[in-house]
Amino acid sequence: MATAKPITPTIGAEIQGLDLREELDAGDQAWVADQLVTYKVIFFRDQNISAQQHLDFARQFGRLETHPVNPKEGFPELLVLHNDSDRPPSDTAIWHSDVTWRPQPSLGSILIARKVPEIGGDTLFANMEAAYEDLDDSVRAAIDERRAVHRFEPMRQYLLQTGADTQQMAKFEKKYPAVTHPIVRTHPVTGRKSIYVNALFTVGIEGMTDNQAQPLLEKLFATAARPEYQCRFQWRESSIAFWDNRAAQHYATADYYPNERLMERATIVGDTPA
Repeated sequence: MATAKPITPTIGAEIQGLDLREELDAGDQAWVADQLVTYKVIFFRDQNISAQQHLDFARQFGRLETHPVNPKEGFPELLVLHNDSDRPPSDTAIWHSDVTWRPQPSLGSILIARKVPEIGGDTLFANMEAAYEDLDDSVRAAIDERRAVHRFEPMRQYLLQTGADTQQMAKFEKKYPAVTHPIVRTHPVTGRKSIYVNALFTVGIEGMTDNQAQPLLEKLFATAARPEYQCRFQWRESSIAFWDNRAAQHYATADYYPNERLMERATIVGDTPA
């Protein structure tokens, strides 16, 4: 029988009693989905699954997206996150929710550890529903009806830094235009509200100048850093984290360079934030 052991009072649980090499039956599938919504991130240990089994598990919870960078050869729905002495950790060491630059950002992400450093390389997760609930009334009033601008900023900055010309930048902007989402998102399953801006992809607030928006965004970004909203996961090979991008943010620590860390992620397509 599958069980869930909470990691902290606020977020995270370790799931025991399931073998992810096998397809879940309808009851277990519904139970896992419920644990995801309840705990925001759930963890599985010692799941020595293949790339195909990884995808098969993820597809039980929705349609999968293909990320525009670093797909796994032969498995385009798997994003490869590989860091070592030649590839230092970069833009994941910042609080964020995955692919909010898409019109329909992801429902959830399922990340497996293939190679991990002996120490370091943990991932932190933050409950953004708890963060919203603790905002004072004046901040809530300032954000409840506003929309924020999200952009594929890391790739945009990379192109600028590597000398992309005007034509290349125009092509990028056409393929990945900025989008807007509510600053306060309502979860489609629970109806609970959460802060839905992040320091990696959110670049402004609709109807506000940068000077007006930035102090408010910085205040909202900072809420993810409160330990009371967090859990911290220490990876081992064949560990899996499955998180709800609609209600949680995460931060991959970059403290293990120059050691190797190899992860693979499947991302489930979500709905339009409301």
